[in-house]
Amino acid sequence: MKATLFEKVTMTVGVLLLGVVPSCNMDGMFEDNQPPKGPTVSTDGSMDTRLTASTTLDAVERQEVDLVENVLSHRARYYQGLEDLRDYYREHGYATKQSWAEFELEGLRRVKAFRYVIDAEIPSNQLRPTEQISEADALYDQGRALMKKGGYDVPIFYRERSMIKAADVFRELIDRYPNSDKIDDAAFYLGEIHNKYLPDQEPIAVTWYERAWTWDPQTPHPARFEAAVIYDKRLHDRDRALELYQNVLKDETADRSDVRYAARRIRQLTNEPLATTAPLSTP
Repeated sequence: MKATLFEKVTMTVGVLLLGVVPSCNMDGMFEDNQPPKGPTVSTDGSMDTRLTASTTLDAVERQEVDLVENVLSHRARYYQGLEDLRDYYREHGYATKQSWAEFELEGLRRVKAFRYVIDAEIPSNQLRPTEQISEADALYDQGRALMKKGGYDVPIFYRERSMIKAADVFRELIDRYPNSDKIDDAAFYLGEIHNKYLPDQEPIAVTWYERAWTWDPQTPHPARFEAAVIYDKRLHDRDRALELYQNVLKDETADRSDVRYAARRIRQLTNEPLATTAPLSTP
């Protein structure tokens, strides 16, 4: 008897990703029934990631980056295929099969998928925004609309799905139109999404902020300031924070409140060793 479409997908999944269906279990694969420590990414390839600030992810060689890109691509396609299958069953009223697809999607969301190299996910710092491209402009407008729908700067209206879709659109803009004059704008808002709406994303956020001003040193966005605050308050990298706060005073003077904050933190950080020294006891 021929296997159904869902059965074919399920059989393939069972081979590729143990532990997704109830009969397969990843317990015991790792010592103490815990996966190895390391940065992970959601199986759908979305921005729902877990990356610790102390993790270093230098690629050994270009071949490693290519292999990781291949894994990321197949991971995202597999997840998207399951979503399409679920939507098909929903639209045609196959409630039981829809519940199977939803169950499998939920299982995929629980699978630990490790983030091997940031270089495979974030484009080179050598891009330059040199052209006005109407298709890129349309993607940028779409991304900003999705951010607004997702509750950007209005936390009570936050919708994670819309924000992740916005991130996907900005990535598409950069990938498809790397010379567009909107790539620094897209990079800044990718930094905003990772910084303000997704947990444990500081290293990814600062990398996107850094792309914004390296791609366009005259970017109108406060990318240096936002990165400085992350290095200062969340990554506790005093030297890098000081460097970026000083760059804010030189290159990002449009927002006076940012400038005042940067100047104050420079004073506080440079005096911090004296301020935190324990007083000598009186003999």
